[in-house]
Amino acid sequence: MNKVIPTEQIVRDSDCVDHSNAVIHDIDYAEHKYCRVNDAEYCYLEAGHGPMLLLIHGYPDNAYSWEHQIRYFSQQGYRVIVPFTRGYLPTQTESGSYFDRATLANDIAQLIQVLNEGKPAYLVGQDWGAAIGYGVLGAFPHLVKRAVLLAVPHPVEIMRTLKSSPKHVIRSFHWFLFQLPGIPELLIRARKGKFLKWLWRVWTHSRDNQHTLTDQQHIDHIVTSMLKGTSVTDTLAYYRAALQSKYRDPQLSHIWDRLNNTILVPTRVLCGQQDMRREMLPRQTDLFDPEAYFNWQLVENAGHFLHREQPEIVNKAIAEWLTSDETA
Repeated sequence: MNKVIPTEQIVRDSDCVDHSNAVIHDIDYAEHKYCRVNDAEYCYLEAGHGPMLLLIHGYPDNAYSWEHQIRYFSQQGYRVIVPFTRGYLPTQTESGSYFDRATLANDIAQLIQVLNEGKPAYLVGQDWGAAIGYGVLGAFPHLVKRAVLLAVPHPVEIMRTLKSSPKHVIRSFHWFLFQLPGIPELLIRARKGKFLKWLWRVWTHSRDNQHTLTDQQHIDHIVTSMLKGTSVTDTLAYYRAALQSKYRDPQLSHIWDRLNNTILVPTRVLCGQQDMRREMLPRQTDLFDPEAYFNWQLVENAGHFLHREQPEIVNKAIAEWLTSDETA
């Protein structure tokens, strides 16, 4: 199902979307808006005017994660669009929906077509947002001007590394844990989501560092939201679909086959200095065409959530890349 609603018909209020299970922040830096994309009722944040800049969040997280970037780029002449990706309330999905990379990349492509009238947008993604971003760049390169991807290497490089590096298998233990039926759901729901809070803590930079992340209010909100409705199982389906074909939409096999196409779009990857996955970045050059001018940069005193741990540095690096005319 590839139904989208024209821009002029986008819902501007919550009348036709069930928010009974949703946790919505009262924020002053963006508006909550809604539109139907494929089989989902998407909620997204919007702020500013100008070229469209799409920010895609990761796991366990949601659109509010980008508050520092929304405030900054909406004041720098961008129209910032930040969706709650499928599985994350208040975005709603139908029973039997899929959550594989092809479905997610197709959603982002349709969002760009709906909200930007089919014109290419700038794209920034972190964690699963980055994994989705690589897929969009491979399958829908005509919809992205330039991209910045945070914290996660290309899925092809991740799989290559996992086959040869025991320490990276340990680092990615949750990928394998999440394949088990039922057990991850029980673990995540136990003790009011303490496991998700633990993931945030271990994925940030050293707790002994003077710049230790103090983000408890945001983390508490994420966990509260993710424990509602079917979000636990829906967001685990991202991981299950990555390794098990039965969780993928067979009708989107033509998109799945294009997700790992050589990337042509100019792309920069940012990674925290304390994030082990930084080791993969030099090895993924072969996945980019020379015209993508692929480059990567490490951010000091940052771990996996570098956009929140070092927002000023990350904002500057993103802004430089989006406005760069350099080709080398």
